Amino acid sequence: MSKTLYTHDHEWVQIEADGVVTVGITVHAQDALGDVVFVDLPSVGTSFAAKEVAGVVESVKAAADVYMPVGGEITEVNEALRDDPSLANTDPLKAGWFFKVKLSNAAELDGLMDSAAYDELVKNS
Repeated sequence: MSKTLYTHDHEWVQIEADGVVTVGITVHAQDALGDVVFVDLPSVGTSFAAKEVAGVVESVKAAADVYMPVGGEITEVNEALRDDPSLANTDPLKAGWFFKVKLSNAAELDGLMDSAAYDELVKNS
C-alpha cells in the first residue's frame, strides 16, 4: 500500500514500494492556480536536491514553480500531462501526476506532512 505525504509548497508525494515516489500538485494548489494551460517537466535522468525547482505549472491566472519535495533522480515524467495540462485540474492526485523520483535519501520523507497536518496548513492559510 502506498502512502501520500505533502509539502508546505503544495506538492503531494506518493511513496511506492521500490524507493520511487510520484510527485504532483495538490487539489489546493490547482484550485489556487485556476485552469492549468502549460507544464514544464524536468528531463528524465536529471537529479535535484530537495526544495530545488524541478518544473513550472502555468495557468490562465499565474505561473508557479514545482519544487522537489525530496532529493533524487527523475525516472519518469507524465507525458499525458504535457499533452493535456488540464489533467492537473481534473485529476490532480492521480492522472495529473508530474514526475517520478528515485529517492537519494529516504530520511527526507520524514520532513513532509501527513494528510491531517496538510489539511491544517491549508485551513490556516
